[in-house]
Amino acid sequence: MKNFRMDGERNHMPLRGCIRAANALLFIFLLGFAFTTNVVKAQTSPDTELTSAELPDTLTIADLTTYAYDNNPAILEARKEWEAQVERYRIETGYPDPQLMFTYFPEPIETRLGPQDWNASLSQKIPFPGKLGKAGEVVTAEARVARFKLDKTVRDVMVGIRESFFELSYIRKATSIVQKNMTLLDHIRKVAETSHAQDRATLTDVVKAQSQTGQLRYDALLLEELEATEVARLNGLLNRAPDTLVGTLAPEKVQALAYSVDEMYRLAEDHQEEIQIANARVEKADALFDLARYKNRPDFKLGLFYAGIGNPDVSVLPEDAGRDGFGIQAGMTLPLWFGKNKGRTAQAAARKQKAEAAKTRSINQAHTNIRAVYFRLDNARRLIELYRDDLLPQAAQSMEIAETWFAEGESSLTDFVEAQSVWYNFQLALTRAQADYGKYLARLERLVGQDLIQKRDRLSEEQAEEEK
Repeated sequence: MKNFRMDGERNHMPLRGCIRAANALLFIFLLGFAFTTNVVKAQTSPDTELTSAELPDTLTIADLTTYAYDNNPAILEARKEWEAQVERYRIETGYPDPQLMFTYFPEPIETRLGPQDWNASLSQKIPFPGKLGKAGEVVTAEARVARFKLDKTVRDVMVGIRESFFELSYIRKATSIVQKNMTLLDHIRKVAETSHAQDRATLTDVVKAQSQTGQLRYDALLLEELEATEVARLNGLLNRAPDTLVGTLAPEKVQALAYSVDEMYRLAEDHQEEIQIANARVEKADALFDLARYKNRPDFKLGLFYAGIGNPDVSVLPEDAGRDGFGIQAGMTLPLWFGKNKGRTAQAAARKQKAEAAKTRSINQAHTNIRAVYFRLDNARRLIELYRDDLLPQAAQSMEIAETWFAEGESSLTDFVEAQSVWYNFQLALTRAQADYGKYLARLERLVGQDLIQKRDRLSEEQAEEEK
C-alpha cells in the first residue's frame, strides 16, 4: 500500500499531469479531425461544375475538341494524376511525423524516488540538411512528367478527333458521290434496257449497267456501316453514347505547311511531349543521384522523455521523493554499411544514364516518324492535285464524249458505263486523298508538338511556352 504525505494528502501531481496531457491530445485530435473534414469537403466539392454546351448542328474541329477537353475521361484521368503529383511535393518535403510513446506499468518499477507508474516520450526525426530539398526536386521532376503526360493525352485525344472528323467527312462525301452516281447509273440502265429493246444495245451493255448499279448499292451499304462505326468512335472520344447523332461536318480547306522538314525536326525537339517527358526524366535521374548521396549521410533524432514517479513505500521519505523524471534524447543513424551506400549511388548513376539514352532514342524516333508521316502527307497533296487538276476533269470530259458518241451511234453503251465508272472512282480517290491529307497533317502536328500551318516566330513561341 502506498504511503501518504505528512499532511495526509496523496501525491496527485503525476496523475494531474497525465490528465492534462490526455485532454490536450484529445483537443488536438478533435481540432485536426475538424480541419481535415473541411479540407476534404473543399477538395471534393468543385467550385464550379464543368458543363459543356450542346454541340451545334454544323460541327467544326474546334467545336469537337473543345467539347472533348471538358468531357473526355482520359483527359480527366491524366489531369487528376498531375494534380496528385503536385500534392506529393508537400508530402515528400515535410518532416516525418513525430512519434509519441506512452508506457504504463501494471506493476510499477521501484526506484529510489518511488515507483515508476508510467512514462512517455516524444521524438522527432530530422533528416540530414538538404535531403528534403533533393526529395522535393525529384517530386518536381515527377510532376513535370505528369504534366507532359497530361499534354500528351490532350494531344492524342485531339488528334483522334481530327482523324475521326476527316474520316467521317470522307465517308459522308463518298456516300453523296455514290448516291449521285447511282442516280446517273439508273438512268444509264434504263437507257440500256430501252436501247436493247430497240436493238441499239447488246445484252452485254445491259448486264454491264446492271452490275455497275449493284456495285454502287454495295458501296452504299458498306459506307453506311462505316459511318455508324466512325460515329461510335467519335462519340467515344467525346464521352457520349455510341449512337448519338453527329451533325453536319463543316468543310476543311487543304492548307500547305509553313515549315520545312528540317525545321520540324527542331520544333519536335523543343515541343514534342515524348521528348519533354524524356527530358524531365533525365532531370529526375539527376535529382535521384544527388538524393542517393544524401541518403548515405546520417539522419538525426531529438526527443523528450517524461516518467511519472509515485511515492516510495518507505517509512522515511527522501527529500525528493515522488519527483517525476524528465530527460532530453538525441540520436543519429549510422550509415556504416559502405557496400549498401555504394550500391545505392551506382544504381542512381545507372538510371541516369538510362534516362539520357531514352531521351536520345525519343529524339531519333521523332525524326524518323516525322519523315515517314511527311512523305504520306506530301503524297496525299500530290494525289489531290493530280485528281483535282488533271484526272477528274479528263474523266468527266471522257464521260461526256462517250455519252455523245453513244447517242450518235458511234460507240457502245459499255464505253459510256466504263467512262462513268472511271469518273466515279476518281471522285472517290480525290475525296480519299483530301481526308488522308487532313489525317496525316494531324499526325504530323502531333509528332512536332505544334500547329504547322501558321508559322510562329521565336518570340511568340517563348511567350506561348511561358503561358503554358
